Amino acid sequence: MLQSPAQTATAAGGCAQGYEEVLAPNVYFDRTFNVQAAKILPGEYYATARDMLLVTVLGSCVAACIRDSKRGIGGMNHFMLPEGGDPHDLTSASARYGTYAMEVLINQLVKLGAHRANLEAKVFGGGAVLRGMTSVNVGEANTEFVLDFLAQERIRVVAQDLRGPYPRKVYFFPVTGRVLVRRLKSQHNDTIVAREREYNRRLSRTPIAGEVELF
Repeated sequence: MLQSPAQTATAAGGCAQGYEEVLAPNVYFDRTFNVQAAKILPGEYYATARDMLLVTVLGSCVAACIRDSKRGIGGMNHFMLPEGGDPHDLTSASARYGTYAMEVLINQLVKLGAHRANLEAKVFGGGAVLRGMTSVNVGEANTEFVLDFLAQERIRVVAQDLRGPYPRKVYFFPVTGRVLVRRLKSQHNDTIVAREREYNRRLSRTPIAGEVELF
């Protein structure tokens, strides 16, 4: 599902390691907010200590925006559970995909200097936009999983916008923790649905890329 992350040098944030690790190659300059931004696609993540913007568009997928509230180090992922399995069972074959996505992001934040005790999360997505594709509500399963995972890891959820019949565009500023959410009209979500259908197919074909231990 996930490939090895690229490493990008950063001088910001006073991080001892001096590197941010990402799996989101779409970096650009956002003229609306006058800041460098990274677009996070399904299966990707971005962790940074820099003052920048992370952006994603969600249908049935969920995104966790996690940051160290004292150090301003944060990141975002974008993932979906493949069909099947109990989202409340974090050891199930299906939930392992979501667990991997969450653990990789948290580990990268820690590598950048974040402290686990300071982590807080804002979570978004899980819309019912893929109905009819599978026998279960994919968005509901994703929502249940991410909330269960964060509760188990004792990471406080300080904001959420989950479920519902619509896709969302999420703008996350990791340094300040500010998030802007725009709910999109359902008639304009064809691209989102097509992207998530293809992502779901890839998950069904691709084994999880090993285990990740939280530290």
